[in-house]
Amino acid sequence: MKREYWIVLIVYIGMQLSSLLGIPGTTFLFGYLGMDQTLVVPYWLIFSFSIALVIILFILRREMQSEKTRLNERGSGFAGSAVWAVFGVFLALFAQATAANIERFLGVEMGSENTQQIMGIIESFPLAILVSSIIGPILEEIIFRKIIFGSLHKRFNFFISALISSVIFALAHMEPQHVILYSAMGFTFAFLYVKTKHILVPIFAHVAMNTLVVVMQTVYKDEIEKLMREAEAIQNFIGGFL
Repeated sequence: MKREYWIVLIVYIGMQLSSLLGIPGTTFLFGYLGMDQTLVVPYWLIFSFSIALVIILFILRREMQSEKTRLNERGSGFAGSAVWAVFGVFLALFAQATAANIERFLGVEMGSENTQQIMGIIESFPLAILVSSIIGPILEEIIFRKIIFGSLHKRFNFFISALISSVIFALAHMEPQHVILYSAMGFTFAFLYVKTKHILVPIFAHVAMNTLVVVMQTVYKDEIEKLMREAEAIQNFIGGFL
C-alpha cells in the first residue's frame, strides 16, 4: 500500500476517534459561550468530517487530478461513467432492498440504530445532512473502495477483494447485525469502481442514495414507521406457525 494511503487511513481513524476529546471540549466551549449544548454533536461532526475531507483530498490531490484528467481525455468514457453513476443509484437501492429482505427472513430486527441516530441529529440541526449525504459518503468511498478495495484488488480477484473490504465497511458502521446489508452496499460500490475505473462514480451513487434515504425518512417518516410496524406484525404472525 502506498505511503499516502497509510496517512489517509490514519487521518480517517483519527477523525473517527476525535469525538472522544472533541465532544467534551466542544461541550465545555459551548457552555462557556452560553451556546445551546444540544448542538455539540452535529457541530463537531461537521467540523471533524470537513477537516478530514480537506486533509485527505490534499494528500490525494495528484491522484484525484490524474483520475479527472483520464476521465476528460476518454471522451465517450465520460458519458459511459455518467450513465453508470446514475444507474448505480438504482443498483445500490436494489442491493439494499434485497439485503434488507434477506436479513428480515433471517430474523434480524428491522431498522438501523445508526440511521435513527443520524436522522435525530439532522432533525435537531438540518445542516448535519452535509455529513450524512455528502462528506461521509465521499470519505467512505475513498477509504473503503479506492484505498482498501483498490489495494486488495491488485493482489486478489474481485470477489475476495470486495468481500474483505465490504465486511470491513460493514463493521465500521458498528452494527454487526446488519453486516449483510452494509456488505451488499460495499459490493455494489466496488463493482461500480471496477466497472468504470473512476472513484467519482461510486461516490456519486453513494451520495445520491444517502440523500434519497434522508429525504424519504424525513418526508415520509410516519408512513415508513407504519409500514415497518405492519411488516413486523406480519413477521411475528408467520413466526407463530413455524
